[in-house]
Parts: sequence; structure tokens; C-alpha cells
Amino acid sequence: MTTMTENASGLREFKMPDVGEGLTEAEILKWYVQPGDQVTDGQVVCEVETAKAAVELPIPYDGVVRELRFPEGTTVDVGQVIIAVEVAGAATPAEASATAAAPGAVSAPATASAQASAPAQETVPAAEEPKAEGRKPVLVGYGVAESSTKRRPRKGAEVPAQAPEPLLAATAIQAELNGHGPSAAGTARPLAKPPVRKLAKDLGVDLATIVPSDPDGIITREDVHAAVAPAATAAPVAPEAPVSQPAVQPVQAAPAQATAPVPSYDTARETRVPVKGVRRATAAAMVGSAFTAPHVTEFVTVDVTRTMKLVEELKQDKEMQGLRVNPLLLIAKALLVAIKRHPDVNASWDEAGQEIVLKHYVNLGIAAATPRGLLVPNIKDAHAKTLPQLAESLGELVATAREGKTSPAAMQGGTVTITNVGVFGVDTGTPILNPGEAAILAVGAIKLQPWVHKGKVKPRQVTTLALSFDHRLVDGELGSKVLADVAAVLEQPKRLITWS
Repeated sequence: MTTMTENASGLREFKMPDVGEGLTEAEILKWYVQPGDQVTDGQVVCEVETAKAAVELPIPYDGVVRELRFPEGTTVDVGQVIIAVEVAGAATPAEASATAAAPGAVSAPATASAQASAPAQETVPAAEEPKAEGRKPVLVGYGVAESSTKRRPRKGAEVPAQAPEPLLAATAIQAELNGHGPSAAGTARPLAKPPVRKLAKDLGVDLATIVPSDPDGIITREDVHAAVAPAATAAPVAPEAPVSQPAVQPVQAAPAQATAPVPSYDTARETRVPVKGVRRATAAAMVGSAFTAPHVTEFVTVDVTRTMKLVEELKQDKEMQGLRVNPLLLIAKALLVAIKRHPDVNASWDEAGQEIVLKHYVNLGIAAATPRGLLVPNIKDAHAKTLPQLAESLGELVATAREGKTSPAAMQGGTVTITNVGVFGVDTGTPILNPGEAAILAVGAIKLQPWVHKGKVKPRQVTTLALSFDHRLVDGELGSKVLADVAAVLEQPKRLITWS
């Protein structure tokens, strides 16, 4: 597609895509272009934050930016137009409906009388266009799904047999990349936010069987709870309603009389921060994990003096030159060794099937504190990596997280996690499981402490480890063995060789 001049006709509207897995909204963090700027196919025009990560969005065609529909900091629903770009070629009838005032908006075969007969107010801007009956939002970000009912074309307007080829191609590519194209049966993926999907999975509810109460077709938490046992909850309600009705009325009236004063807040003394994006998703995930998986946490304090000496030696090793070598690297390796010896800890709970799913691979999550909130990207197939490879992966993971560039794919599929609270000077904690995982290891600060070593009290490098695990699939014996093995490796690093 060739670059256009500012005088060329044809306005293309780029809509907010679903850059995650079934997400329904994203916040515009930053615009990299302004009206009047020239853009090319594949150029990044903005950065958005979803409930999972910050992602840069490329524009799929060449042209000149004519309008930015939303300012920075605005949360936009998937499928809404965020930017309009003027491109080469005459506008199609579909584009004409969004730009009625633009010259050339009606196709060439239309007569002058036909153009005059089409009133300007018949066209509604795309950003404000009401949802037609029989249509619903889609998650690939290219408008709404068409129903079997066709809108009657305006008199004199030429209607093409199908959508413009570039738009069809862009839609297909976007759907393929996101994994949200139509299923084999041709049905659309149910709309729901990540916390609701997690709740449905934990309760064993198939989202495809739920009829959403939301007018936009988005499934809510209430819809999921209602689907668990609708018959059981509905039966006792009907006979009790007439009896309880009179008693309820006075109770409802009391708050109405007491709500006259409206609370005011001194903005000089308080700051209110909206919870959205990654922080909101993290909060929902942690609440869901804490009240779904029965947590057990065990602690052990260990002398890691030999591990700290090994870290210094590895920094001088030519095989590790240019790599980030720190205690976390050896702690990660120690946990991988413990999982190899006790593979049942590397598992997840399938609520729907009432099964324990044992994983034969380790995607090692590393909890990272970022300005946007807590992220847990993971190192894919960490169990198969050598120590230099693991060091390289850790370095890339941490650097990407600090820059805020962690992709949604990097945070999916984790099997076990490490959270290093020691970097904040904290001795230990009781970590909450990352949803879908069976165990998480917290590492405390490494400090010089008096320690009995070879019968004498000496200053030694000491830390405290805490392992939280899901007691549905990890019992006390298994959890204790895993934690003890991690401690043993850190106390005697030579076990990395003898136990590998």
C-alpha cells in the first residue's frame, strides 16, 4: 500500500483490538502520533495497557492521521475507533457512512440526484453509532459481528459484494494472532473479563452455556454464580417472598432518611487513585486465589554462605561473562532441582474435571514490581535450560518488566513462581499463589547473622525461605520435602551437581 498525500480521499478507522485473551477494554497510555502526521503500515501509533500488560499497537495501513478519538489516560472498550487515518483511493460505501461530509464519500456510479437525496443527518459517526439489533461487540477489534439481517443500502449508493480486501485481510490476521477467530462450529467466544473467566473455571462453569444479563453481551460474576445452581436457589425464594416483603419496607426506608449529608473530601489531604489495568486484574486474581485455593505456608531459615561465595566465583567464570549473576539465579536453579526430585508439586487443579494436572515442564514465574503493578512473567521450559541460559533468560525477563514491555504471552502458562521480597529488606512473608499454580517460593533478605557453624558461633550469610502451596494437591509432606531440598541446595551448592 502506497503512502498518501493529505489531499487524498478515503478515511480508515482503526479500532481497539483485543490484545490479550478475551479482554474487553484497554487504557490508552501514550500517543506516538498527532493529527497531520504521516504513518506507514506497521508503524506503532500508541501504547495501551490491558488488565495483563502494556502493549504497543501498530497501524495496518499507510496514510495521514486525521483524528485521535480518545486522549491519553482514557479506558476504551474493545471495538471502539481510536484513530482515523486518511489513505489512498476512493472511499468505499462502508467508509462513506462514517464520513458523510467528506468529498468522494459516495461511490462513482452514484448520480448527482442520488447524492442530493441522502440527508447528512442520516450518517452517525462511528464512535457514536448505536448498536444495531442482532449485532454484538467482537474481540478482534474490527467492529461488530454481522447478523443475518442486512441493512438496506441508501438509494443510489453502490454496495460491494464484500468488505474491502485489505480490511478482510487485517481482520483475519488479527484474529489469527490473537487466537480469537471463530471456532470450528462458527460460534463466537463468550465475552468476559479475566477475573470472571477465572471464577467460571474454578466453579466448573462453561461460559458458552451462560446467557449474559448485560445488554452488551458481557458475562458478569453474578451470571456465573447464577449458573452454578439456579434450580436450587430459586425454589425457596418464591414462597418466602410474600412473607418477608412487609418486613423489608421499613428497613429500606431508614437509610434513605440518613443519607441527606453528602460526604466531602479535602483534596489537599487525600489523593484517590483509580484502580485499573494491571493493578485491578492483580487485585481480582489475588482475591480469587486466596479464597479458592487453601493456602499452607511453611518456613525455613538457612545458611547460604557457600551459595554467596559461589555467586562471586561465577561472576569471574568466562562462561558467565556478560550475564547477570546474582543469588536469585542459584535460588531459581535450586527450586528447579527440587521440582525435578518432587515433580508432583509442579501441578494445577482442574475444578471442572476434579483432577490434578501434573506438568512435565516448568514455566518458572518471577514476580516483578513495576510502576504499573505486580507482573509475573515466566521463563518457558526453565527446567531444560543450562545455568548460563537461565541467567540470560532471567536478565531479559527482569529488563523487559522494568521497561513495562512485558507481553501478555510472557505471563501466561506459568507453573510455579518465585517472589524475591528480600530486595526490599524484608525477612520473609506468606506469598499468595499465582492463580492456576500449586506453589510459590518467597525469598527473604540475605543478612549476616550469628550462626552455629562447626560447633562455633560465627557470622554467616543467612536467609529465610517461605513456600506457600495449594493444600488440595500438595500435602504437608510433599511441600516440606520441596522446601527442605531448596534449603539443602542453597546450604551446599555442590548438590546442584549431585542431584541434577
